Amino acid sequence: MASKLFKPTKQQLVEAAGKTLPDVIAPGLSVLFCGINPGLYTAAVGHHFARPGNRFWPALYKSGFTDRLLSPFEEHELLTLRLGVTNVVAHATATAAELTKEDIIRGGRELAAKVGRYRPRVLAILGVGAYRHAFAQPKATIGEQAERIGDTRIWVLPNPSGLNANYQLPDLVRLFRQLRTSGDGQAPT
Repeated sequence: MASKLFKPTKQQLVEAAGKTLPDVIAPGLSVLFCGINPGLYTAAVGHHFARPGNRFWPALYKSGFTDRLLSPFEEHELLTLRLGVTNVVAHATATAAELTKEDIIRGGRELAAKVGRYRPRVLAILGVGAYRHAFAQPKATIGEQAERIGDTRIWVLPNPSGLNANYQLPDLVRLFRQLRTSGDGQAPT
């Protein structure tokens, strides 16, 4: 329980630059959620979407993907719901703006290979800009995409970071719910 109260020090945040997190992934997921890349707080803590103020976990819960609000420290419980988490770019930075276009393009190729290997029904990329660059889709918008990776459908959802003021929690919940109720995104109950 003490690990749930862990707050990294300034030095631990500095040391988190470049770190990676293990994916929460397994074959045959309903949805593989894909962040842009880990932030320093998330990398220091060692769990996806861990920074206070990130709306990923509340959006999952309020949209019906989970039956209770999970903490980042419970991320492996997602696998029992046939949900997973990965990133376009594996290494942590203070902000996604520190990533180069090459980082994102290379990350897109690696993500496509990962999706081909694990074959989730849906890949949900959390950030339209990341999707546009990683998959050379400059006109992409939020929602389901025409493109597929094998049989995997692709959805683009807004970045749930608290820094993304364009989308508030009710907007995220509505968009996550659209994915969940679209058919293949439905998590089993």
